[in-house]
Amino acid sequence: MTEIAAFFDMGGYAAFVWPSLGLTLVIMLGLVVQTVGQLRQRQRRLAELEAEGAQRARRRPVAAAGPQT
Repeated sequence: MTEIAAFFDMGGYAAFVWPSLGLTLVIMLGLVVQTVGQLRQRQRRLAELEAEGAQRARRRPVAAAGPQT
């Protein structure tokens, strides 16, 4: 049981470690939520455009890299 308490104490640095870990997790979760929201919004917009008859742009072939003459 003392090993667990020592782990959570983090060698006396728990007051710095746990809040920073919590803040990092909150920020990362916020970024995931924002990214998924933007993805869904853009997918809806794409579906609207395709329903209106817009076509997706085709990718142009990439020119071969090499010396230009």
